[in-house]
Amino acid sequence: MLRIRELREDNDKKQIEIAELLGIQQNSYSQIECGKNTIQIEHLIKLAAFYNTSTDYILGLTDEIKPYPKSKKLNKNL
Repeated sequence: MLRIRELREDNDKKQIEIAELLGIQQNSYSQIECGKNTIQIEHLIKLAAFYNTSTDYILGLTDEIKPYPKSKKLNKNL
C-alpha cells in the first residue's frame, strides 16, 4: 500500500497542494491515495523527491524513510 497519505498528513499538506505539485486534478490524486488508481512513475519520483524519501519507502518495500544516496552518474546528468 502506498504511504502517500501518511506522508502528506505528516507534512501538513492538503490533497490539492500535492495534486498541483504533480500537475493533476485533486480528485485524480485522491483516487491514487485511496488505491482506486495506480500512480504514474513520474509522480512517484516527484513525491519521493518532494518528501525527501525513496520510492521504495512510498511503495512500502522498506520501512527506512531516509532516502538512498544519490547516484553520481545521475547528478552529472541533472
